[in-house]
Amino acid sequence: MVNHNGKATASLVLGIIGLIAWILPLFGYPVTIVGVVMGAFGIKSEKKSFGTAGLIMSIIGLVLTVTNSAIGVYRAF
Repeated sequence: MVNHNGKATASLVLGIIGLIAWILPLFGYPVTIVGVVMGAFGIKSEKKSFGTAGLIMSIIGLVLTVTNSAIGVYRAF
């Protein structure tokens, strides 16, 4: 079995950063997408709670980023 503990921790950190980075979609998209991917791998680790928390925060950050982008596009026209 591959050790995914680092991916779970990375997902948690990226999830926290993603909750701030959604303000600028240019930074929000890459941070939250990588956080979701790392969280998906991190759930399979011994630190399952870190992976789950990171995945949830990254998904919330991604939804906020998409919403912010949509509002920005709507206001531009």
